[in-house]
Amino acid sequence: MRSPYQFIVRPMKGKRYDNTKDIGDVEFIISSSQEDHTVSNRFAEVVSTPLAYKGPIKKGDTLLVHHNVFKFFYNMYGIQKSGKSYFKEDLFFIDPDQFFLFNNGKQWHAHGKYCFVKPVENKEEFFLFTGVKEEPLVGTIKYINQELIDKGLKVGDQIGFQPDSEYEFTVEDEKLYRMFTNNITMLL
Repeated sequence: MRSPYQFIVRPMKGKRYDNTKDIGDVEFIISSSQEDHTVSNRFAEVVSTPLAYKGPIKKGDTLLVHHNVFKFFYNMYGIQKSGKSYFKEDLFFIDPDQFFLFNNGKQWHAHGKYCFVKPVENKEEFFLFTGVKEEPLVGTIKYINQELIDKGLKVGDQIGFQPDSEYEFTVEDEKLYRMFTNNITMLL
């Protein structure tokens, strides 16, 4: 089964929400809200690629998807529904602009116009008084896209970025910001 234009995926671990945390031998629920986007599962397994797709993503690869892909919502009558990506059972259609990274089993790769930036810790000696743990609008490129490579940037470069462009993700237990190419303002 393949779609002409969309990837068919299923949520990793068979769960739409990643709202539990193991502490010792006990599994704790850290959020019971279906509206809480921070605990929606953002990892998907590729079941099939679009018919005309010729890119590097293959069946079985892992995608980092938008937080709304697997979420439930309640309609105006209070009835629980699945979002527009839902197909059937545990299968979902996603457009190429609904995922940001893919992992081929070896490493993560940025997709399309997206890149990921790791925030830089604040070097200010008195950050405890300001409450700011990270340098504002500064980061290090972690996952780069082709557009940035063509502009001469590389993984590990320290860059500046536009205000309010930080869309937070956790990838392999590391806090990262998803950004567009045009959110990067300068090479430091």
